[in-house]
Amino acid sequence: MGTYAAVVLAGGAARRMGGLDKPALPVGGRPMRDRVLAAVTDATQRVLVGAADAVPAGVRVVREDPPGGGPVAAAAAGLALLDPDTTLVALLAADLPLLTRAAIGDLLNHLHQETPDTQPAGGHSTPASLARPGLAPAPPAGGGLAPAPPAGGRLAPASLAGSGLAPASARGGLDGELGPDGACFVDGDGRRQSLCGVWRVAALRAAVHRLTVERGGSLSGAPVRALLAGLVVREVAWSGEGPPPWFDCDTDEDVRRAEEWAR
Repeated sequence: MGTYAAVVLAGGAARRMGGLDKPALPVGGRPMRDRVLAAVTDATQRVLVGAADAVPAGVRVVREDPPGGGPVAAAAAGLALLDPDTTLVALLAADLPLLTRAAIGDLLNHLHQETPDTQPAGGHSTPASLARPGLAPAPPAGGGLAPAPPAGGRLAPASLAGSGLAPASARGGLDGELGPDGACFVDGDGRRQSLCGVWRVAALRAAVHRLTVERGGSLSGAPVRALLAGLVVREVAWSGEGPPPWFDCDTDEDVRRAEEWAR
């Protein structure tokens, strides 16, 4: 499945939970962020973006600029710490207590999977299964627990509206490789769980640069969908055993449900 790094985003305000340090809340006797970090123990680098009193050995900690600036600012801070030769990164929310190594492996396999509807570097065809930009799936929403759709691995672009860019694969791939720019899970309603995905580092860095320019130098408050606009995404439906790995904990009720699953 190849090597990859992991960036875990733990800087959210948790407003629906009274401003608690949500990633530090225990599920199954362990803080949620530690459970996420445990799912990527084989990553070549692990970076936690956010405040943390203690982290597992080998994990680097950095704060987004400004602190509390949102997931895109946090993603940029994490990417900045990766080694220059890192090609793949798992970009993960810190409130995914049901995430497993098997789920990460599934995403990596889908990202590496070759398909007949992608073109070699220098080609100009977009994947045949891409929906028109105006019909791109809705941005991720947490907590949905409907059964996953039967088919996984569909290629689709994030919304291109206002980006000024064609999908990366249409430009031959930002890092010179075949295939999509990333792979992420979708829930049972087809909504992308973008912060439960694996991405090509070159594509994300180019997206960070583009969005920084578009927003006049600041990424504070930028939505994830704006970061991923123009990237070609392989959408993966969870077909493994157990609860959905993309289940995130936005409310006390979510934490209770995760606790039940983790028993």
